[in-house]
Amino acid sequence: MLSDNMVTRLNAYGKEERLEVGALLFKRGQRSADFFLVVSGTIEIFDMDKQGRTQAITVHRSGQFTGELDLFNDRQILVSARAGLDTIVVRVRRADFKRLVTGEPDIGEVIMRAFILRRVGLVRHAQGGVVLIGPGHSGDTLRLQRFLTRNAYPHRLLDTDTDPSAEGLLSCFQLAPDQLPVVISPDERVLYNPSSTGLADELGLTENLDPTRVYDLIVVGAGPAGLAAAVYGASEGLETIVVEGVAPGGQAATSSKIENYLGFPTGISGQALAARAQVQAQKFGARLAISRHAVALDCDRLPYRITLDDGQEVQGCTVVIATGARYRKLDVRDYAKYEGQGIHYAATAMEAQLCSDENVVVVGGGNSAGQAAVFLSRTVSHVHLLVRANGLASTMSDYLVRRIESSPRVTLHVRSEITALAGDKLLREVTWTHRDSGQDQTHPVGNVFVMVGAEPNTGWLGGCLALDPKGFVHTGHDAEGRALASPFATTRPGVFAVGDVRSGSVKRVASGVGEGSVVVAAIHQSLHPPVA
Repeated sequence: MLSDNMVTRLNAYGKEERLEVGALLFKRGQRSADFFLVVSGTIEIFDMDKQGRTQAITVHRSGQFTGELDLFNDRQILVSARAGLDTIVVRVRRADFKRLVTGEPDIGEVIMRAFILRRVGLVRHAQGGVVLIGPGHSGDTLRLQRFLTRNAYPHRLLDTDTDPSAEGLLSCFQLAPDQLPVVISPDERVLYNPSSTGLADELGLTENLDPTRVYDLIVVGAGPAGLAAAVYGASEGLETIVVEGVAPGGQAATSSKIENYLGFPTGISGQALAARAQVQAQKFGARLAISRHAVALDCDRLPYRITLDDGQEVQGCTVVIATGARYRKLDVRDYAKYEGQGIHYAATAMEAQLCSDENVVVVGGGNSAGQAAVFLSRTVSHVHLLVRANGLASTMSDYLVRRIESSPRVTLHVRSEITALAGDKLLREVTWTHRDSGQDQTHPVGNVFVMVGAEPNTGWLGGCLALDPKGFVHTGHDAEGRALASPFATTRPGVFAVGDVRSGSVKRVASGVGEGSVVVAAIHQSLHPPVA
């Protein structure tokens, strides 16, 4: 709730209106809803149940206001609002709302905190969202669940293998097992095993892009480095757009808890850190094109053009490549068969619930693997941590090494690697072999978490930039080896690389954030070269 002083200042950004009881303020699926402050009366926030009846979520009274995180972007809103009584409100139009948040920082802080908590509540109680129906361990069910979770979209999972209420819904919508998984929207539209991009489009998670608009800055990749570049670029007045193929956070979003990131003494999950950075970037005016993969960079003319996987193009005067790196796959027979339904590259609360009270294997000796092992050990029966090296000390932070050594639920297997996978549709059994003795161990394991190595996401660049022998973007020197003005500058003027995708970078979250923030100074110099 806002103080009287805040209300007085807020009034200057809007206009008072009188509403009759039942008057609709905004409707689910609408884009660019206005912000409303209740002066007197009430505003009901509601959704529709599957019978088409209104279902109240909350009621705002005098001094309270409407809205949640979608007011910071141009996505479809999740809920509807109407006057519960004859009501007086102050309507703040969308453009004026953005001025309010930046011009009155104390009011903006209250609003932002409320918006974040409201989205958390919608997600936690699956309000204003969709129903995902399918086998809980199916690869496509997990893919859709991960996409919804990482984009903080409210949803409820009905596992057809374990949930007794699923049978009734299958009958109601006349769904056969071979049609699963499906996503059912509040208006009862049924989406049959949609692609992640198709689901994003159907749910209004993607923003409409203007092909004629030329941005000051295009950031490709919304990991820590890309989000930092977006926050600092937008906050310094650059028209900024972020292109991201899946969801904000990148590889960091797969970390259950980062405990050595400055300013978070109790730790923070990678997803929570990314969510905060996303809101921060949008607060300053950055736009995010989510679920849009960059597939080509036209670097032969200005402005630069980036082609997206749906055929759209984004134009910009400068480009920051922040597409990061992905974990390497293991060279084991039937590996591809179990990817997504037994083999995972993230260890979050969703995966922890999936393998509760089971034995699991974590492969890798870096911090991500250590964080996964410690996190999973709280809920699984036992964690087998496999590393090819002689130990963990040279590759993992000491606090994680000590926790692993002291945990009775984690066993470290050094000089070991997976050599066989077995199962039916799902993974059931894993064999690993000691590299020196050749001794095999086979265990009933249904979930393996692979967190080894780093392969750069640079295949889409199509020869535009110089790469090192491993495929990472070469920076700091031109094609002739001469030093460039910025250590993040590539061989193309106005194109920069930061974070894990950059050759020679330190593969740490804090390092990526630092590079993403520092590169903005070089972007300004590129846009406005100093006069000689």
